[in-house]
Amino acid sequence: MKLITAILQPDVLTDVQVALAQHGITGMTVSECSGYGRQLGHREVYRGAEFTIDFVVKVRLEILVADEAAEDVIRVITGSARTGEVGDGKVWSTTVDDAVRIRTGERGDAAL
Repeated sequence: MKLITAILQPDVLTDVQVALAQHGITGMTVSECSGYGRQLGHREVYRGAEFTIDFVVKVRLEILVADEAAEDVIRVITGSARTGEVGDGKVWSTTVDDAVRIRTGERGDAAL
């Protein structure tokens, strides 16, 4: 199994969710997060004073999939989240040894 994790711009989340649903992915976890990469935050002006905002609001998307589905899921996420601008985000996969569906006790791929 693979855990696909993506850090995305909040405004592309709906597009990514729709694209994943069209490819049969129905479960995901979404969390609000903040951070920065190459864009290094941004500057804002408030009441005439300029402030540097170090952390940019993002969303973290996590999806647990079977090994054979991982590349397709990564392709769908990157294709639907890409704007071509700095700060589009990152996607990575992590190997997961086991998963258990709490309700039924199913393990491994059956728990997906």
